[in-house]
Amino acid sequence: MIRDITEFGAVGDGKTKATAAIQKTIDTVADAGGGTVRVPAGTFLSGSLKLRSHINLHLETGARLVSSLDPADVIDFTKDFDDDNADTGWEGGCFLFARHEEDITISGDGTIDGQGRLAFWDDDADDGFHECPLAVKGFRPRMSFLEDVKKLTVRDVTFEDSAYWTLHLAGCHDVLIENIRILNNERGANNDGIDPDCCKNVVIRGCIIRTGDDCIVVKTTAPMTKKYGPSENIVISGCTMRSRSCALKIGTETWGDIHHIILSDCVLSDCTRGFGIWSRDGGNVSDIMIHHVTGNTRRYADCSKRDSGVHVWWGKGDPVFISATKRAGVDRLPGTISRIFIDHLYMDGEGTSMIAGETYSVIEDVHFSDVVLRLKRQSSHVPDVFDEMPSARGVYPHEIAVLYTRSVKNCTLEGRFEIDDSMKEFCRRQIIQDSSN
Repeated sequence: MIRDITEFGAVGDGKTKATAAIQKTIDTVADAGGGTVRVPAGTFLSGSLKLRSHINLHLETGARLVSSLDPADVIDFTKDFDDDNADTGWEGGCFLFARHEEDITISGDGTIDGQGRLAFWDDDADDGFHECPLAVKGFRPRMSFLEDVKKLTVRDVTFEDSAYWTLHLAGCHDVLIENIRILNNERGANNDGIDPDCCKNVVIRGCIIRTGDDCIVVKTTAPMTKKYGPSENIVISGCTMRSRSCALKIGTETWGDIHHIILSDCVLSDCTRGFGIWSRDGGNVSDIMIHHVTGNTRRYADCSKRDSGVHVWWGKGDPVFISATKRAGVDRLPGTISRIFIDHLYMDGEGTSMIAGETYSVIEDVHFSDVVLRLKRQSSHVPDVFDEMPSARGVYPHEIAVLYTRSVKNCTLEGRFEIDDSMKEFCRRQIIQDSSN
């Protein structure tokens, strides 16, 4: 069955809310056993939509589905569970919603617009570089929250200007995300690209992702870990990623285990960090493979004139960041990090690559082979600090190097660790091995 949303009264003028018409189309097709919900060319403004099993939400060329930012139009998906993880930020609701469904597809050449431009203040005067995070204003729903969806497919669509996380996949199984574009404001806070949260059997391939926050974040948040257990068996390949934060990130929410993750054949451009693992909450991270990845990382300006809100980037241009330490003000021990394999990685970075555990959480079995890491200056910022946020260590002055290690057991390094001429006045050592705590 194929039904067009205009059959049920949707008007594509960008002003008339089409929520009821689109939802009626979805329900009609689902009740008939499934099929395609067609969004034709035009701009359709809508509140939250509940996707159902056996539905293909298909956006034709020229179609634009726009999320309302009116709180009255947005589903509060958190009402069914308690949030005991304040760092996750569950408030705000979501635009596209599904829970306990199967065989859902979002497809087509059209665009889903989160209107993030209405959720941030443009305050370039704060830094003088037009680089710092924008100040947050108003209501910011996720673009999607898809929980416990089995056989989920997202292909070809463009997701644009999300006000918060773009694709939040929570407890999903058998997921294919391919050939999509995520084009968010590169100075927007919390506008992650793809967040597999306690998901299993996920393939992400051939995507173009530009975000202010992390491009792809594998995590295990507290509420989802209780329901669905670990994140495992995730393959990311053939993507280009640009971020003011981390291109591929594991953590910081690590309440459950995360294992068997592959990142391959990707290009990372102008990211604050390239690849990072944060162990903070007790879950164990293991069996991670990074290979055939190239690109660069650089430092961006923070904002110094604000009294509140998000105003700093995490990271200082670090190609690799692997960290197991306590959160600030929290006595809970992090979990373990082990069996990390990195090969054919070629990165220019403005900051120090770091493998940093603690005596109470030693990082084990990290192996670099055929790796070229080069310190190269790419901005006007002075390389003078280490950044281990969020943690009790925070940001602190430190001699920089191409690579820094602390509390690491069984680490092998095969490759080149180079200092470009542009960095020689700031850096004297290729590798610093810290035996202190």
